[in-house]
Amino acid sequence: LWGGFSVNNATLNRFYSLHFIMPFIILITILMHLMTLHITGSNNPLGVNSNLYKIPFHIYFTIKDIQGFLLILMWVLILCSFTPYILGDPE
Repeated sequence: LWGGFSVNNATLNRFYSLHFIMPFIILITILMHLMTLHITGSNNPLGVNSNLYKIPFHIYFTIKDIQGFLLILMWVLILCSFTPYILGDPE
């Protein structure tokens, strides 16, 4: 890219093409990964039985995600309540 003082039509076309094609490339990569994982299966290179260290997914991670969501929601509500114009126009 040579650069310039303004964004031209060529630059916009390139970035539009990139932003249009990238989700399809990511989708194809994810599908290939899932198909490979389904066909070959995941393996344990050490051969150690790791069933002892497993925790239930639903309860632990659901509560953990809800706590994180509530923490962020509380932070946003405090930010909006005490400083409502912090992200506004500086003038």
